[in-house]
Amino acid sequence: MSRLSSKERLRRFFRNHVGEVVTGHQLQEAVGPEVLEWARRVRELRNDEGWPIRTHNDDVNLKPGEYLLVDDPPDSSGYQFAKHVGGRLRAEVLERNGYTCQMCGAGAGDDDKEVPGRKVRLHVGHIKDRSHGGRDELANLRALCSTCNQGAKNLVQEPPSWTWLLSQIRRASRDDQWKALEWLKSKFNGTD
Repeated sequence: MSRLSSKERLRRFFRNHVGEVVTGHQLQEAVGPEVLEWARRVRELRNDEGWPIRTHNDDVNLKPGEYLLVDDPPDSSGYQFAKHVGGRLRAEVLERNGYTCQMCGAGAGDDDKEVPGRKVRLHVGHIKDRSHGGRDELANLRALCSTCNQGAKNLVQEPPSWTWLLSQIRRASRDDQWKALEWLKSKFNGTD
């Protein structure tokens, strides 16, 4: 009989502890002492397979080294999970966006206003989600903080068209129109 992979052992352990805080020590015990990269397998479950596993980076109630599978994992039968955005493309997106969340304006390392005691961490998110046909290309990616990225997952509709944006700016007060112009100048200063 073949031995279970470390990822499968983690899957089974987390399924038996849905809604419970577990420690890295418990996860290490679940996979066995011979497995050194169990944390990478946890990240793969979370990032590649969509498991709702939270850490202290997501929830201030969790301490470093604590994990929480908040809900049953998604049914992955017959579904192929896409790979993540590569490092080079990620760096391009973050640089282009000035290391700032494109939804709320929070900068990397700022104090997170949504979660006291946590610093802002940036992710690269899709403007048009993969589930809606969006692609992993620079024009369809943006920097998002953890809070905005979590809220936007697969829920965000297509971004507004330029004609809709223009209509909103035309309706705004003159002061707000100037603020929009100044923001656009600062965002695109020196770029085509």
